[in-house]
Amino acid sequence: MSKTTIQVELPPELVARALTYVEEGWASDFNELLADALRRFLESHSGRLTETMVMSDVQWGLNGDD
Repeated sequence: MSKTTIQVELPPELVARALTYVEEGWASDFNELLADALRRFLESHSGRLTETMVMSDVQWGLNGDD
């Protein structure tokens, strides 16, 4: 699997907390922790996003949006 490098700015407190998890062995490194966190966020929000989009379409169908 190919990988993409990204650059991100994070608050120092968030980085410190994340590094603590790495040091405690919850992830092998910072990159793995961030990838897992992003994956979990996307998985947990995909249903909500779909529902929001469907509800928006329903509202538009019922009320129009002219």
